[in-house]
Amino acid sequence: MTDTATTTSSTAAAPAPTPRRISNTTLVTKLLTRARGATIAEMQEVSSWQPHSARAFLSGLRKAGRTLVKEERKSGETSYRIAAAPLSTISEASE
Repeated sequence: MTDTATTTSSTAAAPAPTPRRISNTTLVTKLLTRARGATIAEMQEVSSWQPHSARAFLSGLRKAGRTLVKEERKSGETSYRIAAAPLSTISEASE
C-alpha cells in the first residue's frame, strides 16, 4: 500500500511566467513620439541613462533614417520628437 501523503505528483503547477521588461529603447521612443516630444532629462528619468547616452540614442535614430524635430518649449527647455514620415515616403514604400 502506498502512502499518498509522501508521493509526489507530476502534475504540480508550473510557476507563472514573469512579464517581460519593457526596454529602455521602447520607453524613450514612446516619449519621442508624443506631440510635445521629450527632453534629455525626461529621457534620463524613464531610462536611467546618462545625458551622453540619451544624446547618443538620438544620434542613432538620425543615422537609422528617422527624422527628429528639435523644438524649444515655453520653459526654455529643448525637446526632441520623432517626426511623422512624409506621405510621399509612405506612398513610395508601398509601390
